[in-house]
Amino acid sequence: MTTLEKGITAGGSGYAGKTWNILGQVYFPKAVCEATFAFETNSEPGQFVPVHIHPTQDEFILVQEGVLDLKLDGQWVKAKAGDLVRLPRGIPHGYFNKSDKPARALFWVSPARMLEELFNNLHNVADPAEVVAISARHEVNFLPPEANA
Repeated sequence: MTTLEKGITAGGSGYAGKTWNILGQVYFPKAVCEATFAFETNSEPGQFVPVHIHPTQDEFILVQEGVLDLKLDGQWVKAKAGDLVRLPRGIPHGYFNKSDKPARALFWVSPARMLEELFNNLHNVADPAEVVAISARHEVNFLPPEANA
Protein backbone atom coordinates (compact mmCIF):
# COMPACT_ATOMS: atom_id res chain seq x y z
CA MET A 1 0.00 0.00 0.00
CA THR A 2 1.36 3.38 -0.96
CA THR A 3 0.38 6.65 0.65
CA LEU A 4 0.51 10.11 -0.84
CA GLU A 5 3.86 11.79 -0.23
CA LYS A 6 3.80 15.50 0.62
CA GLY A 7 5.71 17.92 -1.57
CA ILE A 8 5.75 19.62 -4.96
CA THR A 9 6.25 18.12 -8.38
CA ALA A 10 7.72 20.99 -10.41
CA GLY A 11 6.19 22.15 -13.68
CA GLY A 12 7.69 20.47 -16.73
CA SER A 13 8.88 17.49 -14.71
CA GLY A 14 7.57 14.21 -13.40
CA TYR A 15 7.39 12.83 -9.88
CA ALA A 16 10.77 11.31 -8.96
CA GLY A 17 12.14 12.60 -12.30
CA LYS A 18 10.08 10.09 -14.30
CA THR A 19 8.56 10.67 -17.76
CA TRP A 20 6.90 8.34 -20.23
CA ASN A 21 6.76 8.37 -24.01
CA ILE A 22 3.49 6.74 -25.01
CA LEU A 23 3.04 6.62 -28.78
CA GLY A 24 4.87 9.93 -29.14
CA GLN A 25 3.08 11.81 -26.37
CA VAL A 26 5.02 12.89 -23.30
CA TYR A 27 3.46 12.02 -19.95
CA PHE A 28 4.72 13.29 -16.58
CA PRO A 29 3.51 11.59 -13.38
CA LYS A 30 2.62 14.28 -10.84
CA ALA A 31 1.37 12.28 -7.83
CA VAL A 32 1.26 8.54 -7.27
CA CYS A 33 -0.40 6.61 -4.45
CA GLU A 34 -2.97 3.88 -3.98
CA ALA A 35 -5.89 6.33 -3.81
CA THR A 36 -5.07 8.46 -6.86
CA PHE A 37 -2.75 8.81 -9.82
CA ALA A 38 -2.17 12.22 -11.43
CA PHE A 39 -0.23 12.86 -14.63
CA GLU A 40 0.30 15.65 -17.14
CA THR A 41 0.08 15.14 -20.88
CA ASN A 42 1.48 17.23 -23.68
CA SER A 43 -0.32 16.60 -26.96
CA GLU A 44 0.93 18.01 -30.22
CA PRO A 45 -1.56 18.74 -33.01
CA GLY A 46 -2.94 15.48 -34.38
CA GLN A 47 -2.07 13.38 -31.32
CA PHE A 48 -4.81 11.46 -29.52
CA VAL A 49 -5.74 8.60 -27.23
CA PRO A 50 -8.48 6.45 -28.82
CA VAL A 51 -11.78 5.72 -27.13
CA HIS A 52 -11.36 3.41 -24.16
CA ILE A 53 -12.97 2.49 -20.85
CA HIS A 54 -11.65 2.39 -17.29
CA PRO A 55 -14.02 -0.12 -15.64
CA THR A 56 -12.53 0.39 -12.15
CA GLN A 57 -11.56 4.09 -12.06
CA ASP A 58 -13.07 7.54 -12.24
CA GLU A 59 -10.97 9.93 -14.34
CA PHE A 60 -10.72 13.72 -14.53
CA ILE A 61 -9.02 16.00 -17.05
CA LEU A 62 -8.15 19.63 -16.30
CA VAL A 63 -7.19 21.27 -19.59
CA GLN A 64 -4.34 23.68 -18.87
CA GLU A 65 -3.48 24.92 -22.38
CA GLY A 66 -5.12 24.56 -25.76
CA VAL A 67 -8.26 22.67 -26.69
CA LEU A 68 -9.06 18.96 -26.60
CA ASP A 69 -11.83 17.33 -28.59
CA LEU A 70 -13.28 14.46 -26.57
CA LYS A 71 -15.47 11.57 -27.56
CA LEU A 72 -17.44 11.19 -24.34
CA ASP A 73 -19.97 8.36 -24.15
CA GLY A 74 -20.52 8.52 -27.92
CA GLN A 75 -20.81 12.33 -28.15
CA TRP A 76 -18.20 14.84 -29.34
CA VAL A 77 -17.44 17.71 -26.93
CA LYS A 78 -14.67 20.32 -26.67
CA ALA A 79 -12.73 21.21 -23.53
CA LYS A 80 -10.60 24.35 -23.44
CA ALA A 81 -8.05 25.72 -20.98
CA GLY A 82 -9.60 25.89 -17.51
CA ASP A 83 -12.30 23.28 -18.20
CA LEU A 84 -12.61 20.15 -16.06
CA VAL A 85 -13.81 16.95 -17.75
CA ARG A 86 -15.44 14.32 -15.51
CA LEU A 87 -15.24 10.71 -16.72
CA PRO A 88 -17.04 8.25 -14.43
CA ARG A 89 -15.79 4.66 -14.49
CA GLY A 90 -17.26 2.59 -17.28
CA ILE A 91 -17.93 5.56 -19.61
CA PRO A 92 -16.23 5.27 -23.04
CA HIS A 93 -13.96 8.23 -23.73
CA GLY A 94 -11.01 9.35 -25.83
CA TYR A 95 -9.25 12.65 -26.39
CA PHE A 96 -7.91 14.20 -29.57
CA ASN A 97 -5.88 17.33 -30.29
CA LYS A 98 -7.58 18.37 -33.54
CA SER A 99 -6.25 21.93 -33.30
CA ASP A 100 -3.13 23.44 -34.83
CA LYS A 101 -1.60 24.20 -31.39
CA PRO A 102 -0.20 21.99 -28.60
CA ALA A 103 -2.48 21.07 -25.70
CA ARG A 104 -1.49 20.36 -22.12
CA ALA A 105 -3.72 18.76 -19.50
CA LEU A 106 -3.59 17.36 -15.99
CA PHE A 107 -5.28 13.96 -15.68
CA TRP A 108 -6.02 12.07 -12.52
CA VAL A 109 -7.72 8.80 -11.79
CA SER A 110 -9.11 7.35 -8.60
CA PRO A 111 -8.27 4.80 -7.38
CA ALA A 112 -4.86 4.39 -9.01
CA ARG A 113 -5.20 0.61 -9.47
CA MET A 114 -2.63 -0.51 -12.12
CA LEU A 115 -2.25 2.73 -14.08
CA GLU A 116 1.33 3.53 -13.07
CA GLU A 117 2.35 -0.04 -13.93
CA LEU A 118 0.52 0.33 -17.26
CA PHE A 119 2.39 3.52 -18.13
CA ASN A 120 5.70 1.92 -17.13
CA ASN A 121 4.91 -0.98 -19.49
CA LEU A 122 3.79 1.31 -22.35
CA HIS A 123 6.89 3.55 -22.24
CA ASN A 124 8.50 3.56 -25.71
CA VAL A 125 6.18 0.85 -27.11
CA ALA A 126 5.75 1.81 -30.79
CA ASP A 127 3.13 -0.72 -31.94
CA PRO A 128 -0.48 0.47 -31.31
CA ALA A 129 -1.75 -3.15 -31.28
CA GLU A 130 0.73 -3.96 -28.52
CA VAL A 131 -0.40 -0.86 -26.59
CA VAL A 132 -4.01 -2.13 -26.77
CA ALA A 133 -3.02 -5.62 -25.58
CA ILE A 134 -0.88 -4.33 -22.70
CA SER A 135 -3.63 -1.90 -21.67
CA ALA A 136 -6.24 -4.69 -21.52
CA ARG A 137 -4.05 -6.51 -18.99
CA HIS A 138 -4.09 -3.37 -16.82
CA GLU A 139 -7.84 -2.62 -16.72
CA VAL A 140 -7.95 -0.17 -19.65
CA ASN A 141 -10.05 -1.47 -22.52
CA PHE A 142 -9.85 0.15 -25.96
CA LEU A 143 -12.93 0.09 -28.18
CA PRO A 144 -12.79 -0.81 -31.90
CA PRO A 145 -11.49 1.95 -34.22
CA GLU A 146 -15.02 2.89 -35.39
CA ALA A 147 -15.71 4.22 -31.87
CA ASN A 148 -13.36 7.13 -32.68
CA ALA A 149 -15.46 8.37 -35.64
